[in-house]
Amino acid sequence: MELGFTTAVYVVAAILFILSLGGLSGQESAKRAVWYGIIGMALAVFATLIGPGAGLSWLSIILIAAGGLIGYQLASKVAMTQMPELVAGMHALVGLAAVFVGFNAHFELVNVTAMDDLAKGALEGFAALLAKKSGSEINILRVEASLGIWIGAVTFTGSIIAYGKLSGRVTSAATKLPGGHILNAASAFASISSLIWYMTFGELLPLVILTIMALFIGYHLIMGIGGADMPVVVSMLNSYSGWAAAAIGFSLGNDLLIVVGALVGSSGAILSYIMCKAMNRSFVSVILGGFGGTSGPQMEVEGEQVAIDADGVATALEDAESIVIIPGYGMAVAQAQQNIAELTRRLQAKGKVVRFAIHPVAGRLPGHMNVLLAEAKVPYDIVLEMDEINDDFPETDVAIVIGSNDIVNPAAQDDPNSPIAGMPVLECWKSKQVFVSKRGQGTGYSGIENPLFFKENTRMFYGDAKASLDQLLTIIQNK
Repeated sequence: MELGFTTAVYVVAAILFILSLGGLSGQESAKRAVWYGIIGMALAVFATLIGPGAGLSWLSIILIAAGGLIGYQLASKVAMTQMPELVAGMHALVGLAAVFVGFNAHFELVNVTAMDDLAKGALEGFAALLAKKSGSEINILRVEASLGIWIGAVTFTGSIIAYGKLSGRVTSAATKLPGGHILNAASAFASISSLIWYMTFGELLPLVILTIMALFIGYHLIMGIGGADMPVVVSMLNSYSGWAAAAIGFSLGNDLLIVVGALVGSSGAILSYIMCKAMNRSFVSVILGGFGGTSGPQMEVEGEQVAIDADGVATALEDAESIVIIPGYGMAVAQAQQNIAELTRRLQAKGKVVRFAIHPVAGRLPGHMNVLLAEAKVPYDIVLEMDEINDDFPETDVAIVIGSNDIVNPAAQDDPNSPIAGMPVLECWKSKQVFVSKRGQGTGYSGIENPLFFKENTRMFYGDAKASLDQLLTIIQNK
């Protein structure tokens, strides 16, 4: 009865998780999709706590409550600009959990195999499941546990480094130790050798070596990736965490964990592939790490950046009929989304056609700009993807770039030696006028110079984006 009830609840939870993933593909259905996921997870936890093999329920409830409280506190304090770091941190915890579960499976297996048949008969829970396994099934379990530990360890250190790069605690430049990919290959070979050693003798030492190698690979892979490519990294680590969860599910014999892990792993991999296409990157090179470096001297940028004040921008907006706004991570840092939404409403009230152009990797997290604009209640129908709006720039009177750099960089098309060469970008420079809201003349997070800022039809609107927009709103209101 318990098994049947748990299985039925797991099926319902799996369906809710699938509906949740499907709903997250659209902004209008995203809120409903989040609730599908919350309800599905609550059902899954409840069914697991009362299902067969459950033990120490009181301890589980205490730990769940403590984790929920910590998670609530973190989520309440984290600003939208810190969401990429939070996601990377969550991935690290999933990876660490996979490592712990894998080692726990090993220790439990050692204890069970040392027991006689009488003692095995009195076992309960996971230990009882191990006691019923044949020799070949135990070998399969060892492979599952080893994979869970390896993927989890790679995810853990990779996510820690990603967190450091996103938060500015670790350099955003692509950095490798002497030897580069040879070190990664040697570590992978050592991991495979340790797996064979562990499968042969079932000892703890090869499992520890495998873990150390995986921890190093996670560290070295992500350190070798430049800051411009961090959105792809976050998505790829999301995929890794899913496969780690699926491996945990195989080790524990938990069907729902396998399904959920596979959903997260496959969806993360698909999203990474889509983003790689958007950045003209090789999917394999993302998995292996160390992409995004220069292949030769970059083109020299000629000219100078010409500044403009709020009055000049306001005058241009008054004369314009078609306006496209391109948000980037700088908008998130300045928390200027509400100001942009208000600017949009005032311009629309004057009969202007205002639209937003969203690059697939704008910000430092997939969908980052869409979330911020939705939070500011910008209508969904004027928020367009790159492929939908790129052809419209030649007919656009004014393009406003707010805190974006690489996604509007013409060097991606003009400079074969640029780190972003071949990356599809928003061709805003084809507009009649371009205004760039930027704090200063620096190259920004990725460290790549942008020729857009030096073009004849570009004017630099220097200053904090929120403060600059406040000035602009005041002038437009009085016109």
